[in-house]
Amino acid sequence: MREVRLNSILDNDFYKITMQNAVVKLFTNEIVKYEFINRGKHSFPEGFAEELRKSVNAMAELKLTKDEKKYLKVTCPYLALPYLDFLEGFHYDPSEVKIEQNGNELKVSVEGLWYRTILWEVPLLSLISELHYEMNHMERQTNEEVIGKTLEKAAHLTELGVPFAEFGTRRRHSYKVHRLVMDALIQDKKSTFTGTSNVHLAMLYKVKPIGTHAHEWFMFHAAEFGFKMANSIALENWVNVYRGDLGVALSDTYTTDVFFQQFDKKFAKLFDGVRHDSGDPFEFADKTIAHYLKNGINPLFKYIIFSDGLNLEKVEEITNYCRGKIGISFGIGTNLTNDVGLKPMNIVMKLISVKGINNEWIPTVKLSDEKGKYTGDPKMIELAKEFLRIS
Repeated sequence: MREVRLNSILDNDFYKITMQNAVVKLFTNEIVKYEFINRGKHSFPEGFAEELRKSVNAMAELKLTKDEKKYLKVTCPYLALPYLDFLEGFHYDPSEVKIEQNGNELKVSVEGLWYRTILWEVPLLSLISELHYEMNHMERQTNEEVIGKTLEKAAHLTELGVPFAEFGTRRRHSYKVHRLVMDALIQDKKSTFTGTSNVHLAMLYKVKPIGTHAHEWFMFHAAEFGFKMANSIALENWVNVYRGDLGVALSDTYTTDVFFQQFDKKFAKLFDGVRHDSGDPFEFADKTIAHYLKNGINPLFKYIIFSDGLNLEKVEEITNYCRGKIGISFGIGTNLTNDVGLKPMNIVMKLISVKGINNEWIPTVKLSDEKGKYTGDPKMIELAKEFLRIS
């Protein structure tokens, strides 16, 4: 069987790098725990855990190269120089990852200092996805078909006149397919393709690395400072680290309605826009536009990045609805990197708890705009809903 290995320490989503920089600056002693969630109830073949362990162990050999460090220094001047020195000396510690298999069920968890463990999530998911197809001997479409489909999608999006980025690292079919997709996306110089969330591929293809922060940034702040203050303290800390750079705020960790209560005029003016990641995109657009207008801000000077399970039809509907009302951009993931004639995996890895000052584990929760996507400890979910007055 072909071995599945990562090629670069930067083969990760950019928001993991930007969050790690902030964590290194602000939260050096915090210990956290992540857990793999098999939403799609996928079945894993015998020996899967052993193969995944081999792939994880091999990640200890990855190091930031001189060229990669230079790339980050030039391309991302908002990343602190001491952080880049830290990253140059960083290596993955496979002992932080626990992998178990019971029959066809897979359990994966990560535990350790947040500033170290924050980088595991995306590579682990991409390895699990690639190994799943490899070990089940599932045959994908040809390289030519993958490239052809991607070219068609890019042409359609360009015809719509909307900026779009590739956000598909975590649930890609494979590294090889990811490269094929990128090969196709950069072919048309008139394309509205703006970049990729994958830092390694952004460097290789000379496109913009795209990302700011993820749900875990807000989930951590809720565990550390309480649900009521989570959004405002998380945003304030982000502003203090980046001073106006990386200005797209993720809005749905504790529902958009709660977020906008604390996304006041200061934040609304300072951040370039917001990212939509769950719930009805049209309702979200209406709420966002209304919020900007209420604060005396022209929505056309701001924008929404839509990134929730997008396909071409959905992008076209959102574009037609929002055009002329607010700026828009799209981050398309699985529909680009895992549209190969096979069923894409539905897997995630979430921050599940933070160790408190008394060494007790404080569970984290996420209350997205889709009630079915609430994640975390049931008791803590109910507590969060009560505190935030979410029905």
